[in-house]
Amino acid sequence: MFDLKPNSRPAKFTPDMLWDLMSFETLMTRQVIHLIYWAGLGITALVGFGFIGTAVGVAIREQSPFGFLLGMGVLVGGALVIGVLALLWRAFCELYVALFRLSDDIHALRRANDPELNAPSRD
Repeated sequence: MFDLKPNSRPAKFTPDMLWDLMSFETLMTRQVIHLIYWAGLGITALVGFGFIGTAVGVAIREQSPFGFLLGMGVLVGGALVIGVLALLWRAFCELYVALFRLSDDIHALRRANDPELNAPSRD
């Protein structure tokens, strides 16, 4: 996502950047998606810890071997659910990133093909 080369520096803030953000020429969504992605993974990890706690609680509560087997089933099932949730969340976030990249590409194509946008200003 962040295409920083080892010796490159981030661009300095300019008034043009502010205008691009205020006029929606430049979208912040790609950076925000990273934060949303990591927050979603954190929630998924919390759900995973809940499954582990449930499995351990069931295994400790039941004195019979069936309780241990049930706890192991919940643990394995929970691990599978967490793996699937993490993959689905990643796919969901990648879909949003792809849609916004597509939007940027379409915007660039429109600017390249529109003669009014490419005409020099008459100041």
